[in-house]
Amino acid sequence: MNTEWKVSCFKPEDAGVFPIPNGMRFAAEFPGNRECGIILYDRQGRRTRLPFSKEGRQGRLFGLQIEGNGVSECRYQYYYGDQIITDKYAVKVSGLEKWGAGRTRSRAVYGSLEAEAFEWEGDEPLKLPYEDTIIYGVNVRSFTMHKSSGVKHRGTFEGIIEKIPYLKELGITALLLMPCYEYEECMVLPAGPNQMTAEAETVLNNLPERTRLNCWGFQEGFYFAPKASYCAGTSPANSFKTMVKELHRNGIEVMMHFYFPPQTGQLYMLKVVKYWVREYHIDGVRISGFHIPFRMLAQEGFLGNTKIWCSYLPKQEIEDVENDFRNFACDNGSYRNDMRRFLKGDEGILNDMLLYQRRNPKEHGVINYFADYDGFSLYDCVSYERKHNEANGEENRDGTDLNFTWNCGVEGATKKKSVQELRQKQMKNALTFLFLAQGTPFLFSGDEFANTRFGNNNCYCRDDATGWIKWKETSFSKEILAYTKFLIKLRKNNRIFHMRQELRVMDSLGCGYPDISYHGTEAWRPDLSFISRMVGAMLCGRYAKEEQFFYIACNMHWENHQLALPKLPSGQIWVKISDTSNSCMETEDKKEEASKAEELAELKGRSVAVYRSLTIEMPPGKSGYRKRKGNGRNSK
Repeated sequence: MNTEWKVSCFKPEDAGVFPIPNGMRFAAEFPGNRECGIILYDRQGRRTRLPFSKEGRQGRLFGLQIEGNGVSECRYQYYYGDQIITDKYAVKVSGLEKWGAGRTRSRAVYGSLEAEAFEWEGDEPLKLPYEDTIIYGVNVRSFTMHKSSGVKHRGTFEGIIEKIPYLKELGITALLLMPCYEYEECMVLPAGPNQMTAEAETVLNNLPERTRLNCWGFQEGFYFAPKASYCAGTSPANSFKTMVKELHRNGIEVMMHFYFPPQTGQLYMLKVVKYWVREYHIDGVRISGFHIPFRMLAQEGFLGNTKIWCSYLPKQEIEDVENDFRNFACDNGSYRNDMRRFLKGDEGILNDMLLYQRRNPKEHGVINYFADYDGFSLYDCVSYERKHNEANGEENRDGTDLNFTWNCGVEGATKKKSVQELRQKQMKNALTFLFLAQGTPFLFSGDEFANTRFGNNNCYCRDDATGWIKWKETSFSKEILAYTKFLIKLRKNNRIFHMRQELRVMDSLGCGYPDISYHGTEAWRPDLSFISRMVGAMLCGRYAKEEQFFYIACNMHWENHQLALPKLPSGQIWVKISDTSNSCMETEDKKEEASKAEELAELKGRSVAVYRSLTIEMPPGKSGYRKRKGNGRNSK
């Protein structure tokens, strides 16, 4: 031991490592029936072993204080009997800096005590409400690792900073990061004989020491430390903070995805979330795993303005907690699976689709998505019906068999023009449903320009072109990207598409039109039968204190159909602003020109068109709004 160090004990109230003037306080939790303590490693690699004492014990917590020069420059581990343990409260972890190095050799992992200053320059979380949020999911490494990304620091937090101009142009408002807290990405495969195909055996034999990379991070990790291999410099903490600050400067929130395995304590989960909000200024979290402490999260006043997204929400756990910021959100039921079924033309889904599209409860937000990190990408949803996970080395047994997708007639890649055109139309249909629904849209990175995973629906271990985002531009990808930008802009510029309160299908203003209404081949008479696959939805902008009306005409049948367009107030006509059957769509910036009012929505098979009301000059003596008889329920 360094003879200049002063070592004393204290009774801690909480676990962790806490800096003090010229020293550190260590507090760790152990059952106490074996000898336990701290091992310090100085820069020369010399070890100092310091046992905890009974005088520094409070319950299962042990406290030790060390003062003296050089303490904060040490690395450390705990020991408990013969076990060497890396501190699960470590705010910086050493030993995992190089991605994938554990495939060829085992790695020792240490906590690090080196303090790192950072200037936030007044940065604060943005606190955007769910109705104004568009979430964009990212795997930090996969997002910019492909050489086509064009960034200098590929696969890092710095690489995301380089992509901020693109994110701003796209129009998203929140970046959701897949697990980027520290974890060992190298997984050792189970020992023993395996029954597998020759192809799978070849893939497995190419992995050094029978290891595989976990590119997603859904495993137990060191939850208080940013992942060092995602940092282009020497300070993962400062790298992550710089990314957050730059994203905030550009109006983009930062959310983090945490996975907690069954053995994780609820109090520990709460501490993790609070730490990242306090220390790293993140705006929200997505939590997966087991035993999620819903009530503790809801009652924690510090998190009152922090977005908390879980796959489900037990109503009884959060309903009696008052909060003026709607911070909880959950998946919108089975939106992903049911909307995929509606997209491919299944029967009996229309009524569910209409409910999903307007659902927006007062108590919490709902998140809509067609594709995520798991399962098929959006492009693969219209290109594959079966999973193709052979390269994962598990005989294609991993990943879900229920994808609810349609390949448009050909499984996988094809040059057939008719299939490509249909796939493009189906992708645009899906994006229209996603961005013009009332809930919060979630778009996974690459889906805005038709990124493919080649039919792999479980590419957690694919640190290659299968799992990476490919940024190469094609005419197909450009069309999808342009249409995505158009929809995002349309949504953001018109409040009726993202209301704070749920639409009621009622004329609560007494203006002659409900907030949302449904129509069929005759206006005001939708066909909601089991076999119906088409409907028109009209939204009245007056409920958002706007004058424009919108009409979304949907035909998921494979044949052409017509839908009636309801009559508008005097002086307004319907103008089509987009049609997924067309390769070029009008944008928000293009001035509409119309020689006559549209009266029918002409829809090709499997297509969606959007109409907007346009005010025209009225003949002398016929200007102004005239309330129509029958509460606006005229046919054409």
